Amino acid sequence: MTPAGDPSPYRVRVLTRSSRRLPLRAQAILFQVAVLALVLVLATLVSTMVLRRDLEQQFEQRALGIARTVAQREQLATEVSSTEPSVDGPVQRYAAQVRRATGALYVVVTDDAGIRFSHPTTSLIGQRVSTDPSDALAGREVVAIQRGTLGDSARGKVPLRAADGRVVGEVSVGIDIADLNHRMWQLAGLLALVAAAALALGSLGAVALARRLRQATLGLEPEDMADLLREHEAVLGGVRDGVLAVDDRERVSVCNAEASRLLGASVGLGVPLAGSGVPEEVQALLTTPEAPTGAMRVVGERVVLATRLPVRREGRDLGQVLILRDRSDLDELGRELEATRALTDALRAQAHEYTNRLHALSGLLHLGHVEEAQGYLDDLQDGAALGAGVEDPYLAGLLAAKAAAASESGVTLTVTDATWVPARLRAPLDAVTVVANLVDNAVRAAADGPARPATVEVTLVADGADLLVHVVDSGAGVPPTEVGRVFASGFTTRADGAERHGIGLVLARQTARRHAGDVELVDAGGGGHGAVFRARMGGVLLREGQAATPGHEELT
Repeated sequence: MTPAGDPSPYRVRVLTRSSRRLPLRAQAILFQVAVLALVLVLATLVSTMVLRRDLEQQFEQRALGIARTVAQREQLATEVSSTEPSVDGPVQRYAAQVRRATGALYVVVTDDAGIRFSHPTTSLIGQRVSTDPSDALAGREVVAIQRGTLGDSARGKVPLRAADGRVVGEVSVGIDIADLNHRMWQLAGLLALVAAAALALGSLGAVALARRLRQATLGLEPEDMADLLREHEAVLGGVRDGVLAVDDRERVSVCNAEASRLLGASVGLGVPLAGSGVPEEVQALLTTPEAPTGAMRVVGERVVLATRLPVRREGRDLGQVLILRDRSDLDELGRELEATRALTDALRAQAHEYTNRLHALSGLLHLGHVEEAQGYLDDLQDGAALGAGVEDPYLAGLLAAKAAAASESGVTLTVTDATWVPARLRAPLDAVTVVANLVDNAVRAAADGPARPATVEVTLVADGADLLVHVVDSGAGVPPTEVGRVFASGFTTRADGAERHGIGLVLARQTARRHAGDVELVDAGGGGHGAVFRARMGGVLLREGQAATPGHEELT
């Protein structure tokens, strides 16, 4: 509800809970960060394993390449076949030279019995190798990660062949596994940095998403939103007012059953206001810069009271809410009261007028002026009473009352001699609505117009069961640019800001059309007169033997 002293904004009620459970946005952040961290750890582990395997293969191929190069030396096979293992032998010197040039852990050359001719540890020269040389001696190349006398190494073994192709020994080259581990940890550290950066970026994204979620839900938790939804359904389904809401992008977000009934249309939700089925006069109430408060509008066959309220939360514009209240029943009661008041005012005026006439006639007779009294009676007989030719007391009383009201505004209301309505009204309230609105507009136009004396002429004619109304005033008429808007809801040529202005002609036309008739602007004005309106109401006069519409009994 809107706080006292702040009547304009429509505020959203915030639910509070005593639960200590983490808010949804905090749970979302933690869950996303945990999932991201788990994925990154698993990805880093798998990447490290793949990386180590690739490094092992690279080291093995490097060792194999060095061994192949050594085995291709032409003199090496001859030196192994023709000499004995020696610390100072040519094989040991060549192997040491290759080891220093390539950075290998060892370069070992053996004969076909696996006896070393070279080794970094000279004491092992002349001894059998510690690993099985059978594959290389059988003519096959071997790569592997193995442990030897110098520790773990990536090894490449190739057969050493003589000129005739015989295998006379093997060449084994090893690269220290410590170098591999060093390279692996370097690359693993780089992967860890990338994973940490990805985790940080993902955490920031999770926080940003949580903030966006909080903004989208207005800081409400799922339980709060569920409560609000239940309350929303209960309130909108239970209130007797129509509620129509649009968001900040002018899309229809709420339309309860009462609003659909008042609008006389099925309104689509989640669609732009212009294509939602909302009548144009109601769309104008939602889009006009100045929010209407208690604006009367005719929508279809109903008179509604419209109030627009802005919806804001934490300074954010969330849209507009239009409250529609059905005033059709009150309007009908008002018209009935106006018709009754018009009749009583006419009777009161007639009684006052007859009393004055009797006093004047009595004075003349009392003073012995018989001839003057006779002339006075003749004048009274010749002067047709206002509403002569109108049988229905509602219409006659309305014309008399409007004439008195017009006189107070300096306007002379005249019922023309062509007026002839010999029947009573079947729907007096609707007929009074049409005639009264046309006469009121004409009186206001004549009073505000430049012509003097200001006049209004009314003609009522019965056409079978139809009632024809013709009203012309001496006002300034309707501007040519406004002719097409005369019957638009809310249109008025007055500038005094009265809230109910701009509804009379619309209501009159809607009422006439309910009786298979219409209200038209025959002439916008000019040529010595103001605007000319014509109305037809079908079947509103009683034929002989008919009764008035229930609830609208005639006054007698």
